[in-house]
Amino acid sequence: MAPSPRVSGFPDPSAEPRRRSGRLGWLLLLGLVFAFMVVGTRALAIDSRLTGEAFDMPGDAGGSIGLRWQGHFEETAEAHYQIVLSDQEQGAFQLVTTLPANTHYEKDRAAPWWMSGPPHPPAHFLQVSTFAESPLLNGRRYFVKILARIGDERFESRVFSGVPQPNWFQWAKLNNFLFMLAFSAGVLLSIRSARTKPTLFLRRIPGIDAVEEAIGRAAETGRPIVYLTGSGELTGRGDASNMATIAATVLLGEVAKRSAVSGTAIKVPHRSPIVMAIAQDMVKDAYRTAGRPDAHADESNFFIAADQFAYTAAVDGMMLRERPAANFFIGYYYAESLLLAETGAATGAIQIAGTDAEHQLPFFIATCDYTLIGEELYAASAYLSRDPALVGALRGQDLGKGFLLVGLMVGTGLLTLGEVTGVTIWETAVQIFHDFR
Repeated sequence: MAPSPRVSGFPDPSAEPRRRSGRLGWLLLLGLVFAFMVVGTRALAIDSRLTGEAFDMPGDAGGSIGLRWQGHFEETAEAHYQIVLSDQEQGAFQLVTTLPANTHYEKDRAAPWWMSGPPHPPAHFLQVSTFAESPLLNGRRYFVKILARIGDERFESRVFSGVPQPNWFQWAKLNNFLFMLAFSAGVLLSIRSARTKPTLFLRRIPGIDAVEEAIGRAAETGRPIVYLTGSGELTGRGDASNMATIAATVLLGEVAKRSAVSGTAIKVPHRSPIVMAIAQDMVKDAYRTAGRPDAHADESNFFIAADQFAYTAAVDGMMLRERPAANFFIGYYYAESLLLAETGAATGAIQIAGTDAEHQLPFFIATCDYTLIGEELYAASAYLSRDPALVGALRGQDLGKGFLLVGLMVGTGLLTLGEVTGVTIWETAVQIFHDFR
């Protein structure tokens, strides 16, 4: 059957839906084009608004990378940065931390001035050392993105990467290296000077001068010398690794040498078997040096007890029975100090004490005739032996201490001037001293 002819002047009923679908298609196409334009514009804005870099942290043992970035927009406490990290360029990025946009500036980074490098525009800095709750692996490349959130806007940086590596030298410790070289040079030059000038001056220490008097009195009366090296291993402070105990054993060698020359008996009771073995060798070597190896008795060094007060009671009993002419309390001590020194004072013996235990010094000062305070204990062996190596080392240490004291006074003066005058140059000078401390 043939279609009925269209009557002129009447609209086609099927044309309107076609025109409507055509308009919708054009609108959809224009919307897609506009969306692509917006996305493209937003991508360009992301790249230009957030710039940064990742790099291996200099002067560390590896396991961390540094991030430096700049946000070219208003940074307030309401804006935030998010640091995301991945071990694959196209992998899933994980959030490391979220920071307020007005914090973590590189100028606030705690680093010495010689590691600051060239000045950067106001940039942010962050050190990253973990990924997925695990330390960063040396030699592995990590990829980083910086996300900025400012209100409802979100900006994203390009992906940049860094590889953590161990470094041979920690440049932040350059000051320690320079001080070590200067201190070592000072000690070596002082030792050389001590060898060429045997009469190198050392400050007089009355407690060490009294050693000859105490040994002489023991020789005159025929009574022994009691020498204590301090607390034993039980306390954890008087063992062979303690500085005061080392000084006590070195000084024991000098006292034993003079005792051997004068023919005076010396008794050294111990709490520590390790210290006893060291002291035995020191005393035997001292008698050999004095030319009296036959006069040495192995039983002069003997072990009593590791317990603090059992040892103290035994030594007190020995003092009351044998009434020694001189008592030496050298080393590190605890509560037994007053019990020992009071008993020795009651027997009328000359008593010389030396310790770096500041909480026991008052008891020794009150009950002993002479007391070596703090570092005087370490200088005693050099003072008695006049050995060039010991005397030179002592002089070198004094030079180092003097340098540090001068630095403290100069830094304090500069800081005071800065506070009084308000001139920033003093603050810069103080910072230089502070970094080299």
